[in-house]
Amino acid sequence: MLGLNLQQLEYLVAVDNYKQFTIAAEKCFVTQPTLSMQIKKAEEQLDIVIFDRTKQPILTTPVGEKIIAQARVVINEYNRMEEIVREESGRIEGSLTIGIIPSLAPYLLPLFVGHFKKNNPLVNISFKEMITEDLVKALKQDLLDAAILVTPLEEKDIIEQALFYEDVLIYAHPQHSLHQVKSLKVDNLTSSGLWLLDEGHCFRSQVLNLCELQANVSADLPLHFESGSLDTIRKMVDAEGGYTLLPALAAQELVFDLHKQVKEFEIPVPLREVSLVYSRAFYKRLLLERLSVSIKASVPEEMLHKDRGHVVEWK
Repeated sequence: MLGLNLQQLEYLVAVDNYKQFTIAAEKCFVTQPTLSMQIKKAEEQLDIVIFDRTKQPILTTPVGEKIIAQARVVINEYNRMEEIVREESGRIEGSLTIGIIPSLAPYLLPLFVGHFKKNNPLVNISFKEMITEDLVKALKQDLLDAAILVTPLEEKDIIEQALFYEDVLIYAHPQHSLHQVKSLKVDNLTSSGLWLLDEGHCFRSQVLNLCELQANVSADLPLHFESGSLDTIRKMVDAEGGYTLLPALAAQELVFDLHKQVKEFEIPVPLREVSLVYSRAFYKRLLLERLSVSIKASVPEEMLHKDRGHVVEWK
């Protein structure tokens, strides 16, 4: 490959990811002069300019983008060879860096992490909480091995593996009109008194799609409030009235006295599809299979099937 080595390819990818030589060098555990020298050498060997250094942050040139895309493929294929050896030997070991959205992390992770670690003691797993847009970007840059988020995404080069289907529920203040409705349908939902997560969260988009509402629905609330926390939104309902929608796992966390404020929809119920997603070039497939099994075993059996409702899209 014109004399380029794997280390140079890793440096190229790191600079493309972080857009700064200093940060890229830190992530690659080398000095900045060493990384810069190898990048310059790669450009000379290929006789092209890969990075435009006159811009801050650094820009990848059009031809550089093509080279780096191929570099990612080569690195992943090399890593895949190591994974094949581990699989053939029967060793379940390695590392996983998993992204997860904020509306899932506090409710799902405690259900399966301990079980997964107990059954896979040689796997070093870590999690990063991020919104969906940032997760997809990190997956495409190979900064994450996989992500647990809400689908469908319909993103190019991203594979979606459905894990479970979570009911969407209503959490209403006792004085709100929805609290008195015995048989709830989606048509009963209105913008009046509806508290939402702030923009960028996929569950906010799902609620708006489900209710067929526009983004500016909080005009009649007692105050303007933005939050990325479902628990905070729920407490605002308790304090100020109105209602919000909760995923089923979040509702399971409620103390007994608050369960009376949770209302279910008639069948077919609205569902959100939770999936394990990863890049097509991903190579740690055996570890992902183990993770998938562990997650599915941690949720109620009924969540593994979607025939009780319909999936609410968020895009």
